[in-house]
Amino acid sequence: MKRLLNILVVGLIFSEVATAQQKPLKLWYNKPAEKWTDALPIGNGSLGGMIFGGVNSDHIQFNEQTLWTGAPRKYQREGAASYLPQIRKLLFEGKQAEAEALAGKYFMGTKDQEGTYSVDSAAWVKKVQSLKQPAGNVAWKKISLPTEQGWEKVPGLEGVDGAVWLKTKFNVPDKWEGRSLILSLGRIRDADITYVNGKQVGATQGTTYRQYSIPKTLWHAGANEILIQVINYYDKGGLTSAAKELTIKPLESDKILEPIQLNGEWQYWVQDDNPPTYPSYQASYQPFGDLYLNFKNTGEVTNYQRSLDLRTALANVTYTSKGINFTREYFASAPDKTIAIHIKADKPGQISFDALLNTLHKLSSVKQINAHTIALNVQVNQGALKGAAYLYADAKGGKITVVNGQIKVSNADDVILYLAAATNFKNYKDISADANTIAKQRIVSAQAKTYTQVKLAHVNDYKHYFNPFSVDLGSGKNEILPTDERIKLFNATDDPGLLSLYIQYARYLLIACSSPDSKLPANLQGIWNDQITPPWGSKFTTNINLQMNYWSAEQLNLSACINPLFRMISDLSQTGHQTAQIHYNAPGWILHHNTDIWLGTAPINASNHGIWQGGAAWLTRHLWEHYQYTQDKIFLQQVYPEIKGAAEFFVSTLVKDPKTGYLISTPSNSPEHGGLVAGPTMDRQIIRDLFKNCIAASEVLKTDEPFRKILQEKYKQIAPNQIGKYGQLQEWMEDKDDTADTHRHVSHLWGVYPGTDITWDATPTLMHAAEKSFQYRGDDGTGWSLAWKVNLMARFKEGDHAMTLVNKLLSVAENGSAKERGGVYHNLFDAHPPFQIDGNFGGAAGIAEMLVQSQQGYIDLLPALPTALPNGELKGICTRGGFVLNIKWQNGKLQQVQVISKTGNECHLKYGKAGYNFKTVKGKTYQLNGDLKAI
Repeated sequence: MKRLLNILVVGLIFSEVATAQQKPLKLWYNKPAEKWTDALPIGNGSLGGMIFGGVNSDHIQFNEQTLWTGAPRKYQREGAASYLPQIRKLLFEGKQAEAEALAGKYFMGTKDQEGTYSVDSAAWVKKVQSLKQPAGNVAWKKISLPTEQGWEKVPGLEGVDGAVWLKTKFNVPDKWEGRSLILSLGRIRDADITYVNGKQVGATQGTTYRQYSIPKTLWHAGANEILIQVINYYDKGGLTSAAKELTIKPLESDKILEPIQLNGEWQYWVQDDNPPTYPSYQASYQPFGDLYLNFKNTGEVTNYQRSLDLRTALANVTYTSKGINFTREYFASAPDKTIAIHIKADKPGQISFDALLNTLHKLSSVKQINAHTIALNVQVNQGALKGAAYLYADAKGGKITVVNGQIKVSNADDVILYLAAATNFKNYKDISADANTIAKQRIVSAQAKTYTQVKLAHVNDYKHYFNPFSVDLGSGKNEILPTDERIKLFNATDDPGLLSLYIQYARYLLIACSSPDSKLPANLQGIWNDQITPPWGSKFTTNINLQMNYWSAEQLNLSACINPLFRMISDLSQTGHQTAQIHYNAPGWILHHNTDIWLGTAPINASNHGIWQGGAAWLTRHLWEHYQYTQDKIFLQQVYPEIKGAAEFFVSTLVKDPKTGYLISTPSNSPEHGGLVAGPTMDRQIIRDLFKNCIAASEVLKTDEPFRKILQEKYKQIAPNQIGKYGQLQEWMEDKDDTADTHRHVSHLWGVYPGTDITWDATPTLMHAAEKSFQYRGDDGTGWSLAWKVNLMARFKEGDHAMTLVNKLLSVAENGSAKERGGVYHNLFDAHPPFQIDGNFGGAAGIAEMLVQSQQGYIDLLPALPTALPNGELKGICTRGGFVLNIKWQNGKLQQVQVISKTGNECHLKYGKAGYNFKTVKGKTYQLNGDLKAI
């Protein structure tokens, strides 16, 4: 009877968890989006949309995950391996600058267009510079300068590279008469010729700050004109410094004579927007297009709300106008591969709008397909990929026509729109797909069903992935506010529910951008990007960012969403094998710090940070972790060659450090910090982890004993972690850490998280040294850096400190006209800044790590619970060993835990000083109280 009572009590407690799952999980706002980082994201794993929700004009910016620049090509530089011994020798001799110069010239990967660009560019520059003054009849347009993020952010200049003229007037006071002047323009990207009153006063290449002398004979009191020809070869263009840098003042120092500010309204004219394609090491992810819905006869609006429901993956806009209630519903369906939009009103005949497709791609066209459908075709400039987007409209009541490439809806009762998009990409070697056929088939398939069927299939598919996990960290007074207000006011006392929303939003984003059948994993921005030249190419950065995208996936019950990453790892092992051979004369495979849709694996950018050897090894950790969480031996058998291949590379390439005799990797770097070196700490931690995992995998599979023995012997020879003179964990082989260094990367702490090279159980002294290093680096950082630090503090078991970092992670990124900082935007996107999605995923992983850990061979419950979260419930959190947990805590103390055994392994639980070990049966649920006593 007592046991039955206990079971009933536990059932009551965890029925409360189910009830908690029904609390609202919405992002909502009382106004339309003003900018892209206000818009709400939807996605089906391949097609992503950003919902602005404007009343008079709605804007849905959309992407298809396989539209990139570039083409299939070879990335390796032949002959690179012949320079490897000399580069290593220079590093061992302490000649870093010489080593970087040699590596930069002969060891980096190849760029596209590098063989022809210099000649083509010189000819183009000569042509555009032959124009000394624009003609009097050119059409000048207004622009506000400076544009710190480049003129690409200015409507009409999106994606523009080339030659652009800028001009403005300035008025000189009479009292400056007889003086020469200094014109300051700050940084100009990338070259300029500057004129004052028709006479050239300066010309500069590069990003140095411009200061030009204006002789007193070239200006006069009153109105004068500045005219600048700006040549932008690629990326950000124009005057990109802060407003304070744009001034003109007398040459002689005189505090009485205040400088004239030149920021504000200028004019521009695009002379030539078709320069030769600038050589690039890797490709960039591209926006596809924009869907605009321009509504007719909209009156005054009340009761406006824009929302995204994380339980159903449905976005909505509702408002009242002229006594009529309007509703728009949006979702991206994975089953039907479309974005669906349903527009309705509560009175008949009230919906009239024009729907049009647009794009930033210059090579594009829109055409009518039939009486209900239009299509947008795009071709990436000087690239191999092209895409097609089809828009279909159906209405109840009213009339639909297609006029001049636009769908016109008049006086309808309700309207359904389906948008589908595809490209010619099949895989990194094959671009023979028929984009038009694919997009058309998806539209035909969707329109053959009722809207209710399409919606139900979407919601059911989404819930299959979303529902197995829930979290409730409590309620507070601010949870009734719009999401942007909640962010501004966030603290865990008044709004612990925002943390629950934040965790679930990360899960929503991963489902939306990395579904099991996505062709590619989540990139730096997931699948959402509105720029032709996005930050860092919106690529796959593999010295932390791609990996961070998947840190939370196993633990937060989204294992299936990692499949696209696993497929990419398999393909990278092939292209990485070529790089291992050509650059290192080695077997196995390697990946440096970035890759793209074409799976480049050679080093890129610059030798001081682009030559980093840990990418492949780190990615294979995700393969081993998947086995750890699922105990799936069939999967492990399939991926073992990739794990082994990464290990084979280092077995071949590790060399003895002449000073210590230990094995190290070289050349490499501590990511983006300290330049090209031999044997950085992070490399050594990753390689030890790789060898350990490969050894364990071979033991599980009962295979490869000779190679296992080689790894075991090499493992013991790898240079160990070292404690430096400040008590810190050294970042390099040498004890040269700077205690004032606050660099965003904390690479030498990789062994604490995500690795297990340093743990409280096995290496407590090193854990203390790692804590010391963390203290020196400080709490501040970019968005993803803050997320990493949350995870580190959770592993240090410093819950309150971790919570301090969570508060920073959830702070407002935008601060009026001031520079953006790490935090979140209004739509909860993570801010590097700019937007980078890894911080969302890493932040969610960090909060989960505060509540459950399983990396040391047992399940540690509430290991870093902050005092700010005294009450909470988790349901469906996964652990290594093949277990799923439901846990509840109150007043900072564990109350109950359920353990569901997925594989029948023995379970080891720990809570504080209490522990409980027990054998399990696959599929059975075990219930324990807060003292870890079975009930």
